[in-house]
Amino acid sequence: MPVARSHSHYVPDRGLTTRMVTTMFLIGLLYVVFVGVLLVLLRGSWPIILLIAGGLFIAQFWFSDRIAALGMGAREVTPEQAPELHGAVDRICALADMPKPRVAIADSDVPNAFATGRSEKTALVCATTGLLRRLEPEELEGVLAHELSHVAHRDVAVMTIASFLGVLSGVMVRVALYSGLGRSRDSNTAIAVILVPVVSAVVYVISFLLTRLLSRYRELSADRAAAMLTGRPSALAAALTKVTGEMARIPTRDLRKAEPFNAFWFAPAFSSRESLSRLFSSHPTLEQRLDQLGRISAQLGRP
Repeated sequence: MPVARSHSHYVPDRGLTTRMVTTMFLIGLLYVVFVGVLLVLLRGSWPIILLIAGGLFIAQFWFSDRIAALGMGAREVTPEQAPELHGAVDRICALADMPKPRVAIADSDVPNAFATGRSEKTALVCATTGLLRRLEPEELEGVLAHELSHVAHRDVAVMTIASFLGVLSGVMVRVALYSGLGRSRDSNTAIAVILVPVVSAVVYVISFLLTRLLSRYRELSADRAAAMLTGRPSALAAALTKVTGEMARIPTRDLRKAEPFNAFWFAPAFSSRESLSRLFSSHPTLEQRLDQLGRISAQLGRP
């Protein structure tokens, strides 16, 4: 059996590793408590709970990357169809000493990119037509290096698993309400009808906060890893500034389509200034990202 490669030339990030392990532990603990509470509250429905919980976990882990890629309109392309994009990915993979992922393009004017995949073997990196049209070659390489660092550090897989509990808690409410629970007049059942949505809501909030805290750190980690790998933090900073500035020129309807996938994007897309997703963004602010890249430039002695 071939041994999976565990190291690339991306700078290791112990802070990211610690946060991923901590998040997974807390999410796992929360998951056990959540299912345990449901088993107590819904004593007659435990087979349904276990079946749905297990099925959803498998589906979330194995198919979430494909669903996300499909939802964002990713279309796999060959080197002949997209020579510049493939060339940039080739150069980053050579620098990082990692296997080349599948390469895709999304037909969207929203300038962005994302990477998905549970491992290097299943990875896919995608750039939108809007991004390819606007960035210079060095800027594009910076963005791709950022995205491939997510694959190298395996935080994509961790985020996939971590976000599962929030999905599960919402589904459990529906199971409780549509499994006949609400039609019984038993006093214990009536208490369960009240408690299940409350418990699910609490679990969802905790899961949401844990994943957001990890997500913001992993974006800073990816910026840092990409800047150190390419040795051109200024190119990544220019790409960030350009992409963020161009978002304001994108029609609201296009931003609204992209907004549900913000956790995957290189830079978040917000459909309005008042959007609540800005407050709970999966990404740090542009100022935080540029400040970090400025410090790395000074460290490397680059302008």
